[in-house]
Amino acid sequence: MNKRVIVIGAGVAGLASAIRLRQEGYEVELHEKESMAGGKMHRIELEGYRFDLGPTIVMMPELYREIFELCGRNPDDYIPMQRLDPMYRVYFGDDPDHPYDISSELTSLMKTIESISEEDAGGFLEYLQEIYKRFIVAKNHFIQKPFRQPKDFYNPATLKQAMKLKTLDSADQFISKYIKNERLKQMISFQTLYIGISPYKGPSLYTMIPMIEFFYGVWFIQGGMYTMASAMERLFLEIGGTIHYNSPVEEICIEQGRATGIRVADRTIKADYVVCNADFPYAMKHLVQDVKAKGKYTDAKIDSMKYSCSCFLLYLGMDRKYEEVEHVHNFIFNDNLEQNLSDIFEGNLVEDGSFYVYMASKLDPSLAPEGKDGLYILMPVSDLSTANYEWTEETIAYYRHYILQSLKKIKGFEQIESEIVTETCMTPVEFESKFHAYNGACFGLQPTLSQSNHMRPQSKATHCEGLYFTGSSTHPGAGVPIVLLSAKIAVQELLLDDRE
Repeated sequence: MNKRVIVIGAGVAGLASAIRLRQEGYEVELHEKESMAGGKMHRIELEGYRFDLGPTIVMMPELYREIFELCGRNPDDYIPMQRLDPMYRVYFGDDPDHPYDISSELTSLMKTIESISEEDAGGFLEYLQEIYKRFIVAKNHFIQKPFRQPKDFYNPATLKQAMKLKTLDSADQFISKYIKNERLKQMISFQTLYIGISPYKGPSLYTMIPMIEFFYGVWFIQGGMYTMASAMERLFLEIGGTIHYNSPVEEICIEQGRATGIRVADRTIKADYVVCNADFPYAMKHLVQDVKAKGKYTDAKIDSMKYSCSCFLLYLGMDRKYEEVEHVHNFIFNDNLEQNLSDIFEGNLVEDGSFYVYMASKLDPSLAPEGKDGLYILMPVSDLSTANYEWTEETIAYYRHYILQSLKKIKGFEQIESEIVTETCMTPVEFESKFHAYNGACFGLQPTLSQSNHMRPQSKATHCEGLYFTGSSTHPGAGVPIVLLSAKIAVQELLLDDRE
């Protein structure tokens, strides 16, 4: 009889873990508290408009495709995607009439760089060369391997590779060695926010994120990002998996130092192994109730850890198509990004913020009623433990007003307020209540040096056998491609233990 694994949570990493385990021959049962798959890769449907709830930018598409290829499927049958060129458009608040289109085709990219600062063009190429070397080291020696024991990191071979990462300076400090123009620095450093950390505080290694965009491109999945979640759900069911929706797990059952199943609505469900895709801080505080099994991750430890920023999102159904706005991905920077990020990470109400506008219906008209567009607008904000303010109707109105007034300065959006026909929003409070994102931190634990690699929560529980974790707060970190790798690592760890 095949061994039974219970997976908690149908987020990206939970679905990927479930598929990998089922493909290995395990009997896999997935329990999800919501009524649909995806976790933060959810979908919002609003009067004929369909919006991706969270992630929107597809990088490293080979990791998306891998989960389908593993099962002998053609990914194009599940997640048809196209490469975007230009990848996105960047606007600056003090000069919105002269935006920059950012391409991953080197000749076009260099022309854009030279138009911003010819003096920095050579430095830009030096930055790419240096960070690419670090990226290869990280890819081959760190982000694809677990650190089950201290010796897995503290050994001569790994420490030698760690020295090559040169992580002691911040992303901004590193980029400043090569580039002086402030606009160009902003365009290269802001991507650390993809994983919830400021470029002024985050390790320099994370400047590999824009490098990955420049070298390998940005992609769009037909139907939007939710297509990935629904395709993984479909694949899991096709290969014989079982999903229980509206099934919130209340406890991970632990007996004599081993996970033996879960408790759902006062019913105990037994399993040989448990894989938890609930946010690690939430899981350790609420689902792992056996004190010894928590190990060092006591309630006090969880509260003392550093959390990523959160997001305020507006989903607007508009009464027309925006032909004047050419791109799916659009970034609007304020005049002082450093002050903006300081406010976010110090808990202040943002007075002059940068934000992002995503228009998936430009590439897939089926995501909005005929002749209409939907706007997804994201502004980074403080997580709930950091914020010096409460999320009230007045707070929502404040951020909404700021965003719409800023957009009015951009060609095509001059009449935006009068063109809204339906809307809703998400705040850090909803991220905490709906997705158990601890402190409403969308990206989980901040990837600081002291919360990265071997010092980040690992896949295999340290003080409980048969229990594994996956998702953005575990190693190797946040971002869809990276949590897909966390699922791969978690399954490898489970297989290692089972086969031993």
